[in-house]
Amino acid sequence: MGKPTGFLELDRQDRTYLPKEERVQNFREFIVPMDETDLKAQASRCMDCGVPYCHNGCPVNNQIPDWNDLVYTGDWQAALSNLHSTNNFPEFTGRICPAPCEASCTLNIDDNPVTIKSVECAIVDKGWEEGWITPQVPSHKTGKSIGIIGAGPAGMAAAQQLARAGHDVHLYEKHAKAGGLLRYGIPDFKMEKHGIDRRVEQMQAEGVTFHYDTQVGIDVTGAELEAKHDALILSGGSEVPRDLPVPGRELDGVHYAMDFLPQQNRRVGQEPIGEIEPILAEDKHVIVIGGGDTGSDCIGTSFRQGALSVTQLEIMPMPPEKENKGLTWPDWPLKMRTSTSQEEGAIRDFSVMTTALVGEDGKVTAIKCTKVDENMAPIAGSEFELKADLVLLAMGFVHPVHDGLVEELALKKDGRGNVAADTATYETSRAKVFACGDMRRGQSLVVWAIREGRQAAREVDFFLMGETVLPR
Repeated sequence: MGKPTGFLELDRQDRTYLPKEERVQNFREFIVPMDETDLKAQASRCMDCGVPYCHNGCPVNNQIPDWNDLVYTGDWQAALSNLHSTNNFPEFTGRICPAPCEASCTLNIDDNPVTIKSVECAIVDKGWEEGWITPQVPSHKTGKSIGIIGAGPAGMAAAQQLARAGHDVHLYEKHAKAGGLLRYGIPDFKMEKHGIDRRVEQMQAEGVTFHYDTQVGIDVTGAELEAKHDALILSGGSEVPRDLPVPGRELDGVHYAMDFLPQQNRRVGQEPIGEIEPILAEDKHVIVIGGGDTGSDCIGTSFRQGALSVTQLEIMPMPPEKENKGLTWPDWPLKMRTSTSQEEGAIRDFSVMTTALVGEDGKVTAIKCTKVDENMAPIAGSEFELKADLVLLAMGFVHPVHDGLVEELALKKDGRGNVAADTATYETSRAKVFACGDMRRGQSLVVWAIREGRQAAREVDFFLMGETVLPR
């Protein structure tokens, strides 16, 4: 490393945020980046640890010590090239990834990991600012045609890799724009969508053809695409939400998170929300059921819409404030985390089970709950009720949608209802049909989607050509 003693001389420093009173007034990103001097200093903290566990902590296996050293020595363009060698879209992960790489950093043993995520984001943002990120047009064409179904991060990563290998790539997307949950699920205050748009422009220049407003299995059949292309990749999301089967579920004002969040994203993006009832949190007492990232996104969106209060309920017990390093490191630890949205004023309660939803005139007015023990059994006498004008269900997703394409192609599914395919070939039970991302692994992180898209692209290239230079 360029500065072997950097971690001894410098404390961890990270990006800051705009004050919550200011940031809740709009849907813009609110991270305050570090200046270049501070970024170089933070990159110098990457120690010569011998075994860089961050490589495995990162699902795309970013070569983190290498580009940290390049930032420290001021070679930003080489750092960008290195970063792009493992990650097609580091500006996405640099904003919304939970950074398992930092959890596995050797310095995290003392709770002072290198600010890997911030350095990563700074590298790619500087690349865009300096004009270093340009289309990589292939020097030859293979004559092979590939159809990719689902333009989320997995599909986009696979499409870009295969287009650069010289294939004719067609990306089919049921929505009006590309991005999947990046565009329609993750709020703009976490990631503004112009970042997706410029990647789409880059990919189009590289030869990817986007087919929007095209739901495969309805607007066009899987059989038609099989006949048209030499290979298919299924890269759709895990879109069937986990429901709440309690009395009162049918009341107005009870919605899935993914009915609520996309509406606001479309408002910000000036897209029509469609002929559906608007779901708004303004002047309402909001209950969010589910303690994960989607629930957190509902909190931040509700505050920006003008909610009177937001309460988040989680059935799992409150995690410990600090993990046991000896048991968890370098793996991702279970510990108490507070998101920026939760910091904006949400009330959080753990070990809570919802038993019923109460309403008047067909509209929800309250939620009945009980505390549960470590076995999820209700605790007698712990029942309570909360006022609720809007209830958002953010309890995760169970598997991809089976109606339409998956059933038409008679694809084998795994025990959880995902499309069955292994990570050696990514091939499904049907010849020349591959699957990756949430379609194959179930609900997961954006960084895992990018990894699987890249790996599936390699296997498809090998399947079609008998050899490949795409990275594993």
